Amino acid sequence: MDRRDFFSAAAGFAAMTGMLEAAGAKLPNAVLTPANAKVTHEPFGELRVYFEGPTDQLSSMTAGSLRLNAGQEPHPPHTHAEEEIMVIVEGSGDIVIEGKTTRVGPGAMMYCAANRPHGIRNTGKTPLLFYYYKWMK
Repeated sequence: MDRRDFFSAAAGFAAMTGMLEAAGAKLPNAVLTPANAKVTHEPFGELRVYFEGPTDQLSSMTAGSLRLNAGQEPHPPHTHAEEEIMVIVEGSGDIVIEGKTTRVGPGAMMYCAANRPHGIRNTGKTPLLFYYYKWMK
């Protein structure tokens, strides 16, 4: 899957969220393990989506993880309508927010407001694992 396919898949997820909203379906209360999450194997790493859809309080919420291969980034810095939090669990890398680069490792957490350019790159020699959470009212 190239970057164009990646963004197309993201658009497909957005369309699915719209269908859930139209149907009035909300994310169920659940506990998911990595084995239960929807996984895709990308050239840049292993992407898992645990939850995606509307909740009682949000029109859209996504929670997932990315095990980013050494030297890779999922895409160049980008923007989106959702706010986002990332939590680094393993590895090391750089997070860029609005042009400012911060070196990160396990325990680092990023918050980025909606429509602000941000991105992540694995600068280490081992995979970088992070969990991400995006939401919109």
